[in-house]
Parts: sequence; structure tokens; C-alpha cells
Amino acid sequence: MNVLMLSPGFPVEMSYFTQALAKIGARVIGVGEQPVAAFSEDTRKALSAYVQVKSLVDEKGVIDEIRREVIGRGHALDRIECLWEPFIILAAQLREAFGVPGMDVATALPFRDKEAMKQKLDAAGIRTPRHAKCSSEKESRAAAERIGYPLIIKPIAGAGSADTHRCDDAKQFDAALAATRHVPVVSVEEFIDGEEFTFDTITVDNVPRFYNVCWYRPRPLIQRQHEWISPQTIALRDPDAPRLKSGVKMGFDVIRALEYPYGFTHMEWFLKPDGEAVFGEIGGRVPGARTSDLMNFATDSDVYVGWAQAVCFGRVDQPFPRKYNAASIFKRAQGQGHIQRITGVEGFLARYGQYVAAMELLPVGAPRRNWKQTLISDGIVIVRHQDLGSCCEIADHVGTDIQLYAG
Repeated sequence: MNVLMLSPGFPVEMSYFTQALAKIGARVIGVGEQPVAAFSEDTRKALSAYVQVKSLVDEKGVIDEIRREVIGRGHALDRIECLWEPFIILAAQLREAFGVPGMDVATALPFRDKEAMKQKLDAAGIRTPRHAKCSSEKESRAAAERIGYPLIIKPIAGAGSADTHRCDDAKQFDAALAATRHVPVVSVEEFIDGEEFTFDTITVDNVPRFYNVCWYRPRPLIQRQHEWISPQTIALRDPDAPRLKSGVKMGFDVIRALEYPYGFTHMEWFLKPDGEAVFGEIGGRVPGARTSDLMNFATDSDVYVGWAQAVCFGRVDQPFPRKYNAASIFKRAQGQGHIQRITGVEGFLARYGQYVAAMELLPVGAPRRNWKQTLISDGIVIVRHQDLGSCCEIADHVGTDIQLYAG
């Protein structure tokens, strides 16, 4: 099977999916903006061919290059895949251009346009926040008046919580409008007060064949407001726990309503104090911030191979035993500039080392990353434990005991 993979080595998670395709026997043809020399050795070995294009934003240029360098060289295409949010629509356009099965443009659009997404789910009877798509300040103010406070303003086509603002009154809304002037189209929607979870799947024929639930501690909007927080994402050992059932059922209903053919999905949803599950948003892609690795550590399995099986074979043979709760903790240094010192690691490892699955902190001398632009920030620690309470306790100690200082 010939699989064309868009951006096969960037972001770095994409390289693992590229390698998984080759591992199960697919012939992988990469198309991307980076020179092939920029990829890891394992990724280069996984590629049977690679076409470097000037820009993936240039749809016509990409189609012409593929027609000349791939089709013109006798390579038939069986699948065209992309797991990077900005180019989900491009992948759908390419499938239509070359007659390749998979998600078409009409199906892909709701995964990129939050308003179209919610309208389709509203029609299916799925609970979404009250919402409006706005392309001007006048429209945004009218939506705010109709929806009421508190509310959220965020990009229609954004990923994660970037440029997302909670507004409790008109003054905060004015500030949010000013902060999002660079965003051409926004979604103004009801603020849902509750805990926030994910519903991540490997899907075949509109049905999840593997699913995972992550718990955000605290919810992402709070994570982005306070630099001192060490955000946590916890892959839960028991996604079928009674309090999660309403959200898991909603996840199945969402994928069915959006007619997702196959591949990875990443949904976020809210659990209100009264037990009601409310849809947040969904992407036809893998979750970011090393969450794929987190799922692997929780199951001692391989979601990369599971995804590749879904793409190429229309099934998921990879087993996913529910072994652990696994937590990613993202560290942010104190101060600005370069990392000067790191404290608490030795003591933490002496106490909890057996539960640490991965630890990657910026080394002394490295420049700090911008914590507002990357969740991973200045380092990541992954811990796991069979008991959820113990996992949370260990994760909290990562937040309090391990500190990075910059200057």
C-alpha cells in the first residue's frame, strides 16, 4: 500500500506515525516543506520517497508537485494522510484531486471550523455551549449580549487554548476583543463551568476501536493564565468509570454525527458539577504535547501502530490493556533568560523514581521557551501508577519539588 504522508517529520510526533506506517509494511511517500536531511535517521529510513515543496499552504503548487513527482513517476496512491492540524483540509483536497479514499473536504471542514462543527452537532442533539461565529466587533458584541456572561472568545480555526479568553463582564470582553484583533474569525460561546477531559480515539468506519480519556489538571484556561502552574494531563486507567460515562457516550455520538471515516480524533469536553457532559471541540488529528506517548505509557502499547493499522487495514489489531494512570507534568522555569539551575530532581527520584516513565528537562544553559506558546514549556515529566490518587500525588510532587530557575 502506498501512503502519502503530509509533513512526515514535523512536528516531531509526525515522525513516529510515519515510522509506524513503514513498520506495518506500507510504502511511505512524504511531502513537506522541510529538507529530508532535517528528519531523524529513523524517519528517513521509513520514507520510500520524499518530495520537498515550497509551501504546503499553496494547494495548487502541492497538487502540481505530487502530480509530477509522485503520480508522474508511476506511484499510485492508496491513502493520503495528515495528522497536523493546519493541513487537515489540504489532505482532504488532495484526496479529492487524486481520487483517494478517506475524509473529503465537506467532512473535514467541521473539524477546522468550530461554528460549523457545533452546528452539525446541535442538529444531532448533542449538548454544545451556546455559540456564534463572528467576523467583526459588531457581531461579537451582539453575540455576547445574546449569550450572556461569563463567556469565551476564541479562534474559529484554532488548536488548543491559544488566543482563548474568558470574559466575566463587558470590561473583560473589551480587553479580549482587543487581544484577538489579529484573529479574522472568532467563536463567542457560553462559558462552561466544570472539569475538562479529552476523548481520544483511533476510529474505523465512524466507530472508535480504541479510546482514551485524559483529565486536565487544572483546566487549560487556568493553565494559561498563571505561569507558576505546572500543568498536568492524566491518561485515566479507567475511562469507563461511572462519572465519565456521559462524556464517553457523547464522544461516540460526536464521531458518528461527524461521519469520521478512520484515523485519530482528539475531542475535549466538560463535566459539570451536576454530572452533565458538554461538548467542547474536536480535531481530526492526534492530540499534541506528547499525549500519544502518554497513552502508550498508560497501556504499554503503541498508538502509532494502532493508527497505522486503522489507516491501511481498516482495523486495529494492536491490543491496548488498561494498565496505568499516566500523567504528563509540564515544567515552567522561574525567571527569564537561560536555565541557571535545576533543583529537587535527586530527591524526587529517590522517593518516586520507580514511577517515572520519562523526564526531559531543558539543560542548564538552554534558553527558556515561551510558556504561552508551548504547553511543554521548559520540560516534561511523565509518571504512572495503577492507583489514580497515588498518580495525582506523585504528579503534584513533580510540580512542587522540581524547580527550574532562569536568569
